[in-house]
Amino acid sequence: MTEPDTDAIAPPSAAKPFSAFERMVAWRYLRSRRKEAFISVIAGFSFVGIMLGVATLIIVMAVMNGFRGELITRILGINGHMVVQPIDRPLDDYAALATRFKAVDGVLNAIPLVEGQTLASGVGGAGTGALVRGIRAEDLQSMKIVSDNIRSGDLVGFTAGEGVLVGSRMAQSLGLGAGDMITLVAPEGDVTPFGVNPRVKAYPISGIFEVGMSEYDASIIYMPLEEAQLYFNSEGVVQSIELFVDRPDDIDTIRPLVEAAAERQVFITDWRQRNQTFFSALQVERNVMFMILTLIILVAALNIISGLIMLVKDKGRDIAILRTMGATSGSVMRIFFMTGAAIGVTGTIAGFLLGVVVCLNVESIRQFFSWLSGTTLFNPELYFLSQLPADMDSGETIIVLVVALVLSFIATLIPSWRASKLDPVQALRYE
Repeated sequence: MTEPDTDAIAPPSAAKPFSAFERMVAWRYLRSRRKEAFISVIAGFSFVGIMLGVATLIIVMAVMNGFRGELITRILGINGHMVVQPIDRPLDDYAALATRFKAVDGVLNAIPLVEGQTLASGVGGAGTGALVRGIRAEDLQSMKIVSDNIRSGDLVGFTAGEGVLVGSRMAQSLGLGAGDMITLVAPEGDVTPFGVNPRVKAYPISGIFEVGMSEYDASIIYMPLEEAQLYFNSEGVVQSIELFVDRPDDIDTIRPLVEAAAERQVFITDWRQRNQTFFSALQVERNVMFMILTLIILVAALNIISGLIMLVKDKGRDIAILRTMGATSGSVMRIFFMTGAAIGVTGTIAGFLLGVVVCLNVESIRQFFSWLSGTTLFNPELYFLSQLPADMDSGETIIVLVVALVLSFIATLIPSWRASKLDPVQALRYE
């Protein structure tokens, strides 16, 4: 014959902390009854509030992490981690400099560049501003973010020095495709007795690339280095050499090595200096959004307080009977603590699951609501990226869960303490 569960049938005075008796009473208080419907509604609102607060925090932080990660990947995929510019004389020895820079430990590639602003136009006469970047064919092929994302055409014409590469959004706005001619107008043209005439020249489009960042896809044209030097009157020189390193965050350790390899006076800037304002603004925005959205969880926690206070007031007679049966004040406090904590824990878990599901399908959800509303949500022209990214950070997610649980537990302490201090004589006086 099996032994009875003494913990389950033990009187309140003999029950252990968080025993089956205390859990049973807490569970009965959570269940809905007709005369306690209003209290149950408050508990339901508290549950939904915590769930939505946790889910919103996880989703927003993941999307902002995704934005930052994608922007860094694309910005540093197109632009070098370090930019070397001349001080004493032009970079006419760029080929030898690039070779020496590549030999520096930690440097993956060194790319000489010629850059200039132009007006690009198609056959219809529509024009748009463009940044022409002159680059060697082998260097362009090493930039995988461009060479691996050719949407139409190929690199054959570019390698032969006879064509240019155009971003997808620029090609779309000008109505151009691979094989068409694009006309470039540069203000720095030929010098004549009547002044400087703008330089106008048409180039065949060898290929159309799409890196996924709208600003670059709409403004950059890649041109063979020798042709760019002729077009911008920079024969035999380049304006800068961009270096790509294997550890962008450790750029300070590589800078002295690059300066020594230059063997001449150069001016060096890195990606943090050139994008400091942008990434600092992103970091500030992330911190502010975290603090603001935490208020949602705080409001839900206040709902737990109000619901439990009403529950304590309604269960005053039950508390008095438990106390007269021998239940300690600590036992009563634990009963109401478990009642409120159950709402916080289940709401946090539900919010975590909802946040994970949304983060895994955030782009599909964006496309669905765009289709439903007939408008473009998160327009790439405004938000730089063609897709809505989400990158959940395990550390941040754990912080969100801990904050939600701590606020929920703190919210249960005040009404639980009030329940434990209830005088059974006063509670039963008018019964």
